[in-house]
Amino acid sequence: MNEKIRIGIIGGSGLEEIFKGKKKKMKTPYGDVIVNILMLEGKKVAFISRHGEKHQYAPHKVNYRGNIWALKELGVEKIIASNAVGGIKEGIKPGDLVIPHDFIDFTKNRPLTFFDQEKVHHIDMTNPYCPELRQIIIEKSSKYKINTWEKGVYVCTEGPRFETPAEIRMFRLIGADIVGMTTVPETVLAREQKICYATICTVTNYAAGMQEKISSDEVMRIMKKVVPIVIGIIKDTIGSIS
Repeated sequence: MNEKIRIGIIGGSGLEEIFKGKKKKMKTPYGDVIVNILMLEGKKVAFISRHGEKHQYAPHKVNYRGNIWALKELGVEKIIASNAVGGIKEGIKPGDLVIPHDFIDFTKNRPLTFFDQEKVHHIDMTNPYCPELRQIIIEKSSKYKINTWEKGVYVCTEGPRFETPAEIRMFRLIGADIVGMTTVPETVLAREQKICYATICTVTNYAAGMQEKISSDEVMRIMKKVVPIVIGIIKDTIGSIS
């Protein structure tokens, strides 16, 4: 019997080239998924590149169900994710980290559940992100010289376009702190599979209307600076998971 892999990582933009290991093709009811198996901090870990190994899947085309299903099949009990986001709340600036505690869903056309062909299931989302795993991430981030927000509301949009200034004004009014395109349905599907899930969000830009325009060059500059810190936090978190 194969040893279970209890820790998973789902990496967003900037992490595709970092966590490389032995590739394993997992067959799922939602299509094949490529998982990298590697050792980190003395533990076997499964890494999935959310956007594909060549960054070929736009946010609305990511195989969210296949990714979570594959990790569950491997035995994963805890997922550490990463996301690139825009800052909405005053004071949150590019280069900051946010460890979200809640989300608002503004996606439109994505499969959102594993339970679309079975009897009705209502999943409790009072704590959308695992409090225990969030706390470890927050503690480990404190040793790095980076501004980390210990709470935040992530509004998830469909993409792949960026949001309009009017949409960002609306999101601010309803309580969103950061905006991105990938935490939903990822965290919901993890909850349905009883997997502990938390994410580290890198603020790469101010949201639309808060700066003259969103520059891909600026986003990449921020990511290049912050990614090594995110990797360090992920490794330190893995080392502290019992």
